[in-house]
Amino acid sequence: MTPLKLAFLASGHEGSQQALADLQKIYPSHSPKDADVLVVLGGDGFMLHTLHEHVEYQVPVFGMRLGDVGFLMNRYESDGLVERIEQAREVTLNALSMEAVDGEGKTHHALAINEVALLRQTNQAAHITISVNGQERLTKLVADGVLVATAAGSTAYNLSAHGPILPLGTEAVVLTPISPFRPRRWQGAILPAHAVITFDVLQSDRRPVSVTADYDEFRDIKKVVVQQDTTTSHR
Repeated sequence: MTPLKLAFLASGHEGSQQALADLQKIYPSHSPKDADVLVVLGGDGFMLHTLHEHVEYQVPVFGMRLGDVGFLMNRYESDGLVERIEQAREVTLNALSMEAVDGEGKTHHALAINEVALLRQTNQAAHITISVNGQERLTKLVADGVLVATAAGSTAYNLSAHGPILPLGTEAVVLTPISPFRPRRWQGAILPAHAVITFDVLQSDRRPVSVTADYDEFRDIKKVVVQQDTTTSHR
């Protein structure tokens, strides 16, 4: 049986760099493009960065927690790494595809592995209409914003906004308001992964809104459409 070819990727955290040096003394190290598995050393933030940066190689990623937060990571242990990887349960993550139209009519596209979030840009609360699969579900949300999170992202910003946590591999997304004023008791929804969610920003000149898709941000947005991206996947 051909041994697994591992590529080690570490965050700038001191502990991650030390773990990288230790592992490279034990296991042969390969470049990401030649590897069978990418071994990520750090926290969830670095895992997210790695998934974005190396999606083209289409190889599984095995994370070990060495950062502050690591919901997506396994415990760190240098011994028996190959056996742990071979016995690990594989989960496929699909990103969210975001299309946003700004006040000048320009369309922006981005992918989000964690979440797409709309946020007010000024002291004025955002007014947003929410539609699902072409049907209006909420005529006017008055809030600091609203987000759509994947299962992987449900433990990130969504958790801070009091949204529910979804187990990895769940075929659903979370729709969560951010500091809602009206409807005051609305806590969001869990929607099928294939749902198409449309946000229309009301009074966008007086109440400007920005949108972020993981690292990408666009400002003065009038409309956002979010749906699952089926062209790429992360293992």
